[in-house]
Amino acid sequence: MIILGIESSCDETAAAVVIDGAVKANAIYSQIAKHAPYGGVVPEIASRDHVKKMPGIIEQALTEAGCTFDDLDGIAVTYGPGLASSLLIGYSAARALSQSLDLPLMGMNHHEGHIYSVFLGDEPPVLDGCFPMLTLMVSGGDTRLVYIKEPGHYEVIGQTIDDAAGEALDKGSTLLGLGYPGGPAVQKFAEGGNPNAVRFPRGLDNAGGDWPFSFDRKLCFSFSGLKTALLYHLQKHPSALEDEDEKRDVTASYQEAVADALTKRMERALKKYNCASFACAGGVSLNRPLREKLAALSEKTGIPLKLSSPRLCTDNAAMIAGAAAIKLQAGLPFNSPDDVNPNLSLTNWSIA
Repeated sequence: MIILGIESSCDETAAAVVIDGAVKANAIYSQIAKHAPYGGVVPEIASRDHVKKMPGIIEQALTEAGCTFDDLDGIAVTYGPGLASSLLIGYSAARALSQSLDLPLMGMNHHEGHIYSVFLGDEPPVLDGCFPMLTLMVSGGDTRLVYIKEPGHYEVIGQTIDDAAGEALDKGSTLLGLGYPGGPAVQKFAEGGNPNAVRFPRGLDNAGGDWPFSFDRKLCFSFSGLKTALLYHLQKHPSALEDEDEKRDVTASYQEAVADALTKRMERALKKYNCASFACAGGVSLNRPLREKLAALSEKTGIPLKLSSPRLCTDNAAMIAGAAAIKLQAGLPFNSPDDVNPNLSLTNWSIA
């Protein structure tokens, strides 16, 4: 089974080829340099660049995999969530190819791709003994805890009530003058800093007031207060932006607060839910302190940890094609969408 995957939900133009579940090609063009001057993704710039780069990226993926269009058995494409103008470019390319080649079009949830990326690599994925699995989804736009009883059966058990972890790192990086994207910039500058120099809030640690959400408060996240705490700290201690050593300590402490808040919720969830394994997926899962904390949690609990390889953590098409292959293997049905869905959410869903 040879599947071509296409991903263009934000600022990466990506295509990949997966053969029998193994990643054989993963071509990605990143637009980071184009958006860096603006401190974030500009939708019109992103969509225009997708139009320019998509044909070449698809050809690159096929060439790297040693395949032609005639070899393909199906096409998987991200149809949400994401930027509407960006999603449309990848979706249109995939739909046109599926119709011209008379191949099935498999619409994939971007977050579902991240979830299954922890199983993907150069060899076919092995899922036996991994479920039920708890997954921490951490990206620029989403932070959630998802309990997966088996492939195709998902339950969101906790989520952020405001900013996502990736947003917190981006905003913190801006306040500290470290640049965009925030996650890598913060991690790089924090090296050698004291992560315990400043005690920043972990969010929702102090009970109080009404709780209007259906999720367990102890499994939810809040990062807006963390960003505000950093702002106030910098206003109160202007030297933190002038003295490099002090700035490094503040940066390390801020990063520590994000990683610690994420790990604490995962630890609580592991005590509450029966799991054969747990995982962390999404762009923020690249963060080294977070990986180290989760690895320590795995050793402490004896529950295996699944992490994506670094090349599959950020947005890519291999996770889209790979997730499609896993769903096919599990006998799960596909949505063949008539359009993109920018607001497609990772909510409770069960596909029987």
